[in-house]
Amino acid sequence: RARLAPAAACSRRAAGGVGQGPTASVSRGVDMAAQYDEGGLAGAASTLRDVFKKDEYEGDEYMDDLSPFWGLDKGSVLQEVRIFNEPQLDARQCAQVVTKLLYLLNQGESLTKTEATEVFFATTKLFQSTDVSLRRMVYLMIKELSPGADEVIIVTSSLMKDTNGRVDLYRANAIRVLCNILGQDSTGGQLLMQIERYLKQAIVDKNPIVASSALVSGLQLIKSGQPGVADVVKRWSNEITEAVQSKAPLVQFHALALLHQIRCNDRLAISKLVSSLTRGSVRSPLAQVLLVRYTAQVIAESTPPADGSDRPFFDFLESCLRHKAEMVIFEAARAITNMRDVTSRELSPAITVLQLFLSSSKPVLRFAA
Repeated sequence: RARLAPAAACSRRAAGGVGQGPTASVSRGVDMAAQYDEGGLAGAASTLRDVFKKDEYEGDEYMDDLSPFWGLDKGSVLQEVRIFNEPQLDARQCAQVVTKLLYLLNQGESLTKTEATEVFFATTKLFQSTDVSLRRMVYLMIKELSPGADEVIIVTSSLMKDTNGRVDLYRANAIRVLCNILGQDSTGGQLLMQIERYLKQAIVDKNPIVASSALVSGLQLIKSGQPGVADVVKRWSNEITEAVQSKAPLVQFHALALLHQIRCNDRLAISKLVSSLTRGSVRSPLAQVLLVRYTAQVIAESTPPADGSDRPFFDFLESCLRHKAEMVIFEAARAITNMRDVTSRELSPAITVLQLFLSSSKPVLRFAA
C-alpha cells in the first residue's frame, strides 16, 4: 500500500481533469505513476490500470448479468474446433468449445455447408473420449448440426455402438439423437428398419431412462411425416402396450402418449384403449391426466343418451375427482365442465371439489380452482 500511494495520488490528480473521459484519465494517471517506477512500480501501474477499467463499469446496472459468452465470435470459435483433432483430447477444453458452438447456434448464428461439415467431422472424433460429460455434449452438438445425407452413415455407425453399449446414459442419449436424425432424413425409414430390433428392446428395458428415450423417440418419428417411418413405429404396439404397465411413472406416461398417437385416426381403437385402461391399470398421475383427456375425447365424440342415463366412461371421470394427485382432480373437473350439454347433476361433483380447493392454503390451487 505504501508503494502504491504515490501512484494513486497521481492518478487521482489526473482523474480530476475537467472535460476528460475515464479512459483518458486512466492513461494519464498510469503514465504519471510510471514516473515513480522505483522498486517495481510498473506492476503498480498495471494494477491501477485494471482497477480503473473495472471502475468504469461498476456503475453499469447490467454488469452482474453480463453473459460469459459476451462478444463471442464465430470465426474464433471455429478456429478452436481444431483441438478436436489432437491425439490427446482435453475433455474439459473440448467441452468448453462445444458449449460455445451450441451457444452460437442457439443464438441464431448459422454455419455454411462447408463450416457445418468440418465441425461435424471434427465432433465425431470426440467419440474417442471416455469422459461422460463430454459425450453428452457431443450428442447435443450432433443433434443441432443435423447432418446431411452424406454424413448420416458415419454418425449412424458411431451412435449404433452407443445404443448397444452397457452404459445406460449413453444408450438413452444415443437413441434420442439417432431417431432425431432419422426423422429428418428422407431415407430414415430404411435405416430405421435396421435398428428396429434395438429400439424394441429399449422400450421394454428395465432402466426407465432408456425406455422413456425410446418411447419419446417413437413419438418424434411418427410425427416427422417421413415416408415409411410411421409404419415402422406402428409395429411396436406389443412392446408399447407392455410399457404402459410399467411401474415407472414417466415410462407409463410416454407409452400411453405413443399408443394414442398410433391409434389416433381410429375412433374404435381409441375407445377400446380407454375402456381397457379405465379399469385401474394406470397408476402414474401424469398418465392418468392423459387418460382423462382421452376419455373426454371419447365422450365428446359419442352421442349423449336420450333417456338421461350416464354417458359412457363418465363414472371414471367422477372417480378421478377423488384421486390423490391434484393434477388429476383438476383435469377431471375441467373435462366435466367442458362436456357438451352437461347437466347440473353431472356438474355438481366437479363444482363441489373446486369449492373445496378455493379454501386451500396453497395459492396455486385456489388460482386453478
